Amino acid sequence: QDDRLLVKMGERMADEMVRMGVQINFSPVLDINSNPANPVIGYRSFGENKFKVAQKGWALTEGMQNKKVMANGKHFPGHGDTDADSHHSLPMLNHSRTRLDSMELYPFKMLIDSGLMSMMVAHLEVPCFDTSKNCAASISENVINHILKDSLGFKGLVFTDALNMKGVASYY
Repeated sequence: QDDRLLVKMGERMADEMVRMGVQINFSPVLDINSNPANPVIGYRSFGENKFKVAQKGWALTEGMQNKKVMANGKHFPGHGDTDADSHHSLPMLNHSRTRLDSMELYPFKMLIDSGLMSMMVAHLEVPCFDTSKNCAASISENVINHILKDSLGFKGLVFTDALNMKGVASYY
């Protein structure tokens, strides 16, 4: 429960990464674990409370970035309230923009405002952001350029999730 321990953990992780020549860590997971039927997020999340997910995610990020390792918030815009695994299919995040702004996007916004250096965009179909059929957020110009960069003001490095995952590879 002590965020100072997460900062120290991030620093120790970064120390080991630097020793190995690794400059980017694809963590923290900023997904809110809000769907018990979610087959992939579970314990990878800091929990079901958006404030705690953001707070704990930033503590880990701060530790890594203190030691010059680029942290990476994932899975934008939020993989926590899905019932499919993007390794095997294209999950749908079928909420309104209002719901996404108030829940799923909260940890991402908080970490963007705090100085997160990189972001991973998920293979999720998000109809309120892009109405193209079977278009994953990870390859959507609207999601990446207009939502993440323009609307949320993210200036860091953007990654897609792995492009061999079925959530995108089944369609492209």
